[in-house]
Amino acid sequence: MLRSLLAAALLVPASGAALDPVAAARQQFEQLDSYRVTLRSSAPQHPTQIIRYAYRKPGFVRMEFIAPHAGALLIYSPHSGKVRLWPFGQRARAALTLAPDNPLIRGPYGRSVERSDVGALLRNVQALQAGGDTELRGVETVGRWNARQLVVTGAPGKAVDGVHRFQLWLAEGSLFPVKVASFGLDDEALETVLMDDVEINVAFAADFFQP
Repeated sequence: MLRSLLAAALLVPASGAALDPVAAARQQFEQLDSYRVTLRSSAPQHPTQIIRYAYRKPGFVRMEFIAPHAGALLIYSPHSGKVRLWPFGQRARAALTLAPDNPLIRGPYGRSVERSDVGALLRNVQALQAGGDTELRGVETVGRWNARQLVVTGAPGKAVDGVHRFQLWLAEGSLFPVKVASFGLDDEALETVLMDDVEINVAFAADFFQP
C-alpha cells in the first residue's frame, strides 16, 4: 500500500495536474548511482539475447552474455571512451579494444554501448514526446512488478533512432522501466526488452568495471 501511495504522489503533484510519467521516471533515474538487471531482448529475425547488464554513473557499462554468446564479457569506460571485449570470457585473456559504435557490438537496430542504459532510453522517449502523444494505460504485472503501462507515439513521420512508438512499463515506486517495446514508422515491431532481477544502487566492487 505504501509503495502505491508513493508512486501516486510522484505522478500527481500538489496542483492536482498529472505529471508526465516519463519526466518523473527520468527524475528517479537521475537520483540513482547504479543498477543491475538481466536483459532479455527479442527482435524479429534476430536471436533472443540474454545479458546480465550493470551500469554505474557517469556511464560505466558491463555486459555478461548468457545467450547467444555465452561467456562473452564486455566492459565500457566513459573515461577511455573504449570497449574491451572478451569473446570467450575474461579467463581466456584474448580481448579486443573497440569503439563503442563498432558494428560488431551494436544492438539489433544500431544501439551503441554508450547509449544502452535506461537514462539514454528515457531521453529518447522524451525526444519522441515533443509534438507527439503520450497515452497512459493501466497497471499490469510484469515479472514480480506491478507496472504502469504507457505508450509514447511521435509526431507523424518522426522517429528517434528509428523508433516512432514506445510502449513502456514503469515499476510502481521506483518508476524503473521493466519492459520496453519499440516500433518503427510503419508500425513494425523492432524490439521488446524485459528487465528482470532489477537491483538499484548496487555497491559494486572497486574493480568491477575495470578492463
